[in-house]
Amino acid sequence: MGSFNTSFGEGFILVGFSDWPQLELILFVFISIFYSLTLIGNTTIIALSRLDPRLHTPMYFFLCHLSFLDLCYTTSTVPQLLINLSRLDRTITYGGCVAQLFIVLALGSIESMLLVVMAFDRYAAVCRPLHYTTIMHPLLCLTLAIAAWMGGLMNSLIQTSLMMAMPLCGLHYLNHFFCEMPVFLKLACEDTEGTEAKMFVARAIILVFPAALIVGSYAHIAQAVLRIKSMAGRRKAFGTCGSHLLVVSLFYGSTIYTYLQPTGSYSESEGKFVALFYTIITPMLNPLIYTLRNKDVKGALKKIAGRGRNSG
Repeated sequence: MGSFNTSFGEGFILVGFSDWPQLELILFVFISIFYSLTLIGNTTIIALSRLDPRLHTPMYFFLCHLSFLDLCYTTSTVPQLLINLSRLDRTITYGGCVAQLFIVLALGSIESMLLVVMAFDRYAAVCRPLHYTTIMHPLLCLTLAIAAWMGGLMNSLIQTSLMMAMPLCGLHYLNHFFCEMPVFLKLACEDTEGTEAKMFVARAIILVFPAALIVGSYAHIAQAVLRIKSMAGRRKAFGTCGSHLLVVSLFYGSTIYTYLQPTGSYSESEGKFVALFYTIITPMLNPLIYTLRNKDVKGALKKIAGRGRNSG
């Protein structure tokens, strides 16, 4: 068994779902539909946020970033998965695999940090409503967005660099549908506990610390909501935060399960189906969650649709 310099010079074969051949056609159809809905839904959110002046607020500024991240995240993995499922080509070069690993880690890390920023925005809206416009100044919003992007890219660069320094052994098969960190770690051919510990700390910082901040912000939000005497005010406050809290639960639940497991207990078969959830299902659901639970977005959608009918 040689290291990646020799054994993996030709690249990898992505096993995907070939060990369940009876599912490949069904998965191809459903994933194609979900991917199309993801593209339409997230593009719609971005377009509405740009076209309707009522949505030129910090919340929708960050929501645009989230939708753009979801578009990039799904596009970095799904087209390759569809090619894999059609059995046309299951191979990926070593350089392509490292690039995909970096991109997926970067986008996931940025989203984790962006969700914290969005939680801070909701905290300011509910707990400091009189000072909200002062706190969430456009310059601060831009700074927070840039910080989320830079922090996510740096985290990905650190983890990808550590991964590239690890010698890999065995057959060049990756039992997954894209190049994901836990599957790479399974191929390490030396005792890499020190490197894995560093990578685990990096993943914990980018997942556990933001999740703790979000829980803390929502604890303060809950206290503020309970002090509101009118039921209408409480409903409005819960409506403001409910969409974001649901998105947070979907994202952190699946990613923490995948990335904070010890390498020895990681199941590649389970991992593939969990990855389907956070690479395809969650990005598809995010626009629906924000649209169905948000009067502003529904109002903007009706306004744009009405304008289109009138011009027709």
